[in-house]
Amino acid sequence: RYAALALKLPPGAVLLTAHHQDDQAETLLLQLLRGAGVAGLAAMPALVDFARGRLARPLLGFERRALADYAAEQKLQWIEDPSNQDPSMARNFLRHRVWPAIAKRWPQAAERLAAAARHQADAASLLNDLGRVDLATVVDARGDVCVIALRKLSAERQANVVRCWIRAGGMTTPGERVLREILARVHGDPQTRHAVISWRGGEVRRYRDRLVLERPAPPPPADWEAVWDATTVLEIPGTDRCLRAEATTGRGLARSRVAGNVVRVRLRRGGERCRLRGHAHKLKKLLQEAGVPPWERARLPLIYVGEELAAVADRWVCEPYAALPDEPAIAIVLERSNVR
Repeated sequence: RYAALALKLPPGAVLLTAHHQDDQAETLLLQLLRGAGVAGLAAMPALVDFARGRLARPLLGFERRALADYAAEQKLQWIEDPSNQDPSMARNFLRHRVWPAIAKRWPQAAERLAAAARHQADAASLLNDLGRVDLATVVDARGDVCVIALRKLSAERQANVVRCWIRAGGMTTPGERVLREILARVHGDPQTRHAVISWRGGEVRRYRDRLVLERPAPPPPADWEAVWDATTVLEIPGTDRCLRAEATTGRGLARSRVAGNVVRVRLRRGGERCRLRGHAHKLKKLLQEAGVPPWERARLPLIYVGEELAAVADRWVCEPYAALPDEPAIAIVLERSNVR
């Protein structure tokens, strides 16, 4: 439902929903039964960013009975969703089978549970504030988590800051089991350098002394190749990266050595060499020394002039294609793309 509504919400608009106090109480109970943490037990926020606008729930302070009485008094018309009567759904079972007994024994249960959700929301806000403080001490310039810095925090703060890090990356936070697996990588070396911890919407890998967060993606096609005239943006398939070129002087590919030749872009196939400072270097060794993680190496675009390797993405320009000082050149830029 929210996905459908998100498609219809204009930029800057506010979507109002009629969630009420009983809905909030049900949500808290369901989250408790799911073993949710503080953020989950905060239940539904009264105001939150949503799609291209915001989502507001102005009726959370009112009980279902009060709203139903008002609607009847004002002769309001509404549509009943037949699925609301299906007891096989967890919320409906709670609403029709469990909640009447709770409300009979504790008449103010909805109000009290809604208050408990607000307390959890306050606690979640404080944890977010602490997480942002800790993020500044454990995240490096690349956005990766430094394992050594993370180990200096208490176990509880480690878990909290990892959740904040994942949310800051725009991904859904994993459940407790996955979080434990991530933290286990902090305190022990991975069995394999390619090991990955995945959940719906995210992946975390450990490489050397850092944790790397990425969105799940299929491996790029190893035999992919494209002719590139350096005047357009080139999307790299199977990645979230694209190549573009900038006119410059004294750095990048020398225009004089590229002009008149076919420029092709490929992904790694193995055995590549790049000549730097008068010596031919194995690309594999260059990437290892530069600390490029193994899974990123397969996605790195290589620029060929004819059949010779001329540049490795935006990292190195191979001789003899490197521009001399004051020589017109083309600077290669590898950046994130909106296309996957």
